[in-house]
Amino acid sequence: MLPWMRDGFANPSGSYSAAKLARRAIDEARGQVAEWIGADAGEIVFTGGGTESVNAALVSLDRLGAPGAAVVSAIEHSAVLRCAESFSRELVRVPVTSGGRIEMEAFARTLGGASFVSLMAANNETGVIQPLEEAVALAREHRVPIHTDAIQAAGKMGLNVKALGVDLLSLSAHKFHGPKGVGALYVREGLGFVPMQHGGGQESGRRSGTENTAGIVGMGAAAAWMRQAAEGSLAACRDAFETRVTRGISGVTVNGDVRHRLVNTSHLSFDGCDAAGLLILLDEAGIACAAGSACMTGKQRPSHVQLAMGIPEARAKSSLRISFSRLNTLEDALAAADSVVKAVEKLRRVQGAGVGPVVVYSR
Repeated sequence: MLPWMRDGFANPSGSYSAAKLARRAIDEARGQVAEWIGADAGEIVFTGGGTESVNAALVSLDRLGAPGAAVVSAIEHSAVLRCAESFSRELVRVPVTSGGRIEMEAFARTLGGASFVSLMAANNETGVIQPLEEAVALAREHRVPIHTDAIQAAGKMGLNVKALGVDLLSLSAHKFHGPKGVGALYVREGLGFVPMQHGGGQESGRRSGTENTAGIVGMGAAAAWMRQAAEGSLAACRDAFETRVTRGISGVTVNGDVRHRLVNTSHLSFDGCDAAGLLILLDEAGIACAAGSACMTGKQRPSHVQLAMGIPEARAKSSLRISFSRLNTLEDALAAADSVVKAVEKLRRVQGAGVGPVVVYSR
């Protein structure tokens, strides 16, 4: 990215030589992102981030959609829920199991009166992977277009848009080692699309505004790196972390379907502890984690995801999301686990709380 921050400042929409160099760099990045997810380069639209990608997809579906409901899961990211709530059409939230996966029978019943569907590939708090291929097949039977928020899933599970059969798919670079403030939207070739913002007609008329050349180049480089980077260490880190924590202290609950979750995510609840207190102690120990989604941190209330899963409020307020990257080591995971154990023990001593056994939810 550095050359495009320092020297390559030309507007990629210009006709002069420096501008053409920037345009070629963007085109190369478009190809890198497309290849990573099995798309054609012309199906990739660069955006200012994941939230914009989600909003652009849903706004287009709303404007072009037939009369009917917008169908989402009850655990979608706020970018999906808040956007869908702004439409004049009915919004149907499909419930999830206690393990955090969408109830497929309930989902199927919504499709007869649906205009479009948005279903995340994997949850941003629990890491639980949704039955997306099954949902897409059902949507296809009813000729209902479907968008997926794949922002959390990217880089932690395979994503091939042709195999999935989705119509639109949202990505954010910062979720797979790219820069913040840049994202992409896959728009299936032949699908009608109404742009959310208007202006100079960049991105083939689908997203006006001068492109962020450095950010886009960084996203392309990250996508290319993800195609060759090994992911085996992610599951090893997560599993070693959970094993040490659950053996080191009692009263730990592993939330979410452990058979269907991202390899890097651990969502735990700790009896007799407040997540806000744990975050302070862990931050002091150099451990960066979150109470649910980073978007919810500091709001001091159970997230809609945990409530939709039927997690009691007290347990929800004691929950932490710990996630690992491809740059973490097994030693990092074990050190983090030791810090969590110490923090929980310290907080329990202060609060004088009684605790129960370790519980794992897998339904």
